[in-house]
Amino acid sequence: MKYYQAKFKITPYDETACDVLTALLADIGFETFTPTEEGCMAYVRQPLFVADALAEIERNFLLPGYSIEHTVEEAPDEDWNQTWEEEGFAPIVIDRLVCVHDTRHRDVPECRYDILINPRMAFGTGSHPTTRQILRQLCQTDLRGKRVVDAGCGTGVLGILCALRGARAVFSYDIDSWSVENSGVNARLNGIENIEIREGDASVLPQTADFDVLIANINRNILLADLPRFSGALAPHAQLLLSGFYEADIASLVEKSKTLGFTLASQTSEDGWAMLLLQR
Repeated sequence: MKYYQAKFKITPYDETACDVLTALLADIGFETFTPTEEGCMAYVRQPLFVADALAEIERNFLLPGYSIEHTVEEAPDEDWNQTWEEEGFAPIVIDRLVCVHDTRHRDVPECRYDILINPRMAFGTGSHPTTRQILRQLCQTDLRGKRVVDAGCGTGVLGILCALRGARAVFSYDIDSWSVENSGVNARLNGIENIEIREGDASVLPQTADFDVLIANINRNILLADLPRFSGALAPHAQLLLSGFYEADIASLVEKSKTLGFTLASQTSEDGWAMLLLQR
């Protein structure tokens, strides 16, 4: 997985300006943010980085009286990988329903579904609010005998839970070769055999109109672009489970989904991050 890391300096610095900046960066594909004394560090997958979009944010920053500067460099893959391998991650427990943990942590609370993963370079351990919300919703969704898509699968944890909950087949894909490899490893760790994993974007999604559930934990712009492709893969009466975006993005995603024949069944939010359950 190849990422760029961008260091942003906000002048004058305050938390409000930093919050606005991170929201705008999330809209153009940045995924992870770390605050600094002058602004923040932000990370974006290299294929999603658009220099012109970043320049536009700086030229026309929403708050008057502030200036934004940045530097960009390739994020050090090797250091991230070493951290995962040496330290692992703290077990993630979702309402005693799901426990996600690595091979270093075996003394974990007993939950209905125990998912073992080695995340390495792929994100999606369950620690982010978007992943937690989806894991919780999947535990409330009848998946028995259904065909499921895990779009942007990361570690594969969402597809693994679907299989454990009785899904007949899971089709997963991700643009990162790291994620594809890692999802396969994690599926095998959990004894899951009915998951097909492909490398690529939404163009690899079969337009068979027979999937029952599609899960996508991706940023707003990619979701808006891929919704027509999602629609073409889904059967009548199928469900869309979307996350990876802020509460402020709900309206645009619901509006786009309605044009494709979906209605909003429910929504949740956690720490400003939202999840939508849409029904065809």
